[in-house]
Amino acid sequence: MHNQAALSLKSSYALFSSSPNALRNPKSCLSPFSRRCSYYSPLECRGIEIPAVSKQRVASLSVGAGSVEDERIKSVGVKEIDVATLGNLCVDIVLSVPELPPKPLDERKAYMDELSKSPPDKKYWEAGGNCNMAIAAARLGLNVVTVGHVGDEIYGHFLFDVLHDEGIGMVEMNEQKTVANLKDYETLLCWVLVDPLQRHGFCSRADFSAEPAFSWMNSLSIEAKMAIRRSKIVFCNGYGFDELSPSLLVSALDYAVEVGTSVFFDPGPRGKSLQTGTLEERKALEKYLRMSDVLLLTSEEAESLTGIEDPILAGQELLKEGIRTKWVIIKMGPRGSLLITPSSISCAPGFKVDVIDTVGCGDSFVAAIAFGFIHTMPLVYTLTIANAVGAATAMGCGAGRNVAALKQVMELVKGSNLKEDNKFWEDLLKAHTDAEQITLLTEVAVNGNSSHVQPVSLQKVISELIPKLECPDRKQVGVC
Repeated sequence: MHNQAALSLKSSYALFSSSPNALRNPKSCLSPFSRRCSYYSPLECRGIEIPAVSKQRVASLSVGAGSVEDERIKSVGVKEIDVATLGNLCVDIVLSVPELPPKPLDERKAYMDELSKSPPDKKYWEAGGNCNMAIAAARLGLNVVTVGHVGDEIYGHFLFDVLHDEGIGMVEMNEQKTVANLKDYETLLCWVLVDPLQRHGFCSRADFSAEPAFSWMNSLSIEAKMAIRRSKIVFCNGYGFDELSPSLLVSALDYAVEVGTSVFFDPGPRGKSLQTGTLEERKALEKYLRMSDVLLLTSEEAESLTGIEDPILAGQELLKEGIRTKWVIIKMGPRGSLLITPSSISCAPGFKVDVIDTVGCGDSFVAAIAFGFIHTMPLVYTLTIANAVGAATAMGCGAGRNVAALKQVMELVKGSNLKEDNKFWEDLLKAHTDAEQITLLTEVAVNGNSSHVQPVSLQKVISELIPKLECPDRKQVGVC
């Protein structure tokens, strides 16, 4: 089956299968075959469901891989998937420890090897990495699929079950069926260690190798290409470079651009190390920064990549250097966020909440930005919902299945409690009066304001956001 594939039509859907871990979206379980896949073992669920363009009955198709790929890809026209995440699928093992692991690399590896000798209780397991963004997006009502790799063992089965329960599909990224070392095929684990002072330490096998964890991957599977083609947005973050080779990530970027899928990129803390990494890493980072439609960074990350302290100027520099860049979004923690376009600056203060845990807040924030992007919401509305989703996640403990649910987001938005800091925003914006449009979210409506900043009241935003969240299938805010 490595060079061949079978296609069968069930009603108006086709089930494709050529990769053992290729799973169709659980929201689209329409074929008789799919009812047998309540448990998502890579050996049992093979394929993703693709709307068939032609209604012609085809019993089977068995030809060369190149021809199959051409026919499959040509048959997909509608982008019915909202978001596909790229790589960075892992299981977090969250443990309380008396002290964090030692700093020397060899001692840290010995520490991790000791932890890994036997699986800890399942109550300490959580879906991690891009699962955070995928779950948050699905809970906002978006149709989500993850493209990446997990192994056929207990951790992989756990991750499949979590994704299934959240209504998220999973597609295997690579065509290759065998690897030289079975350990290299296993699901990536991240040990999240918390000491008595609530300080965090992280250990993963990716930390102890010069090569990405899945360096044996060398090409995108047919199913991965189809998922990218079918998606409105493909999301990649810097941690994907810990798992996948720069060349594979670039090939996914190139393919997304080719098929008209918007690319979201969040370099995260890895951006700084990629800047000084191998030549291949540096080129891949540069290409993602220039070719992505939407860039998402913290103010510190934006300064690191551009050398510019002012977050607005840093965002404008990234826009200027970009080829396809439409939005640069700067995350500023509890202060809020900025969305910069070639002609506008949108600003939204954060929400006042009791913070319990910030893990997963940034990933949840990205999911809401995707929601606003897909539904063509006004820019300051997009920032408002993103700030709300991030803040609601911070009110809980941990990420994965603990990211904010829609009900929590709705309650927070309706609470209308902004963390306003007028002096901060005034100081930040006063050097940018030449911008064509500056919009600032405010707690209350401001009448007769002659400033170059256009205020938008939170109440107005909420009155139009709530209906949108209640019926996310609509394309414009306020029409539900």
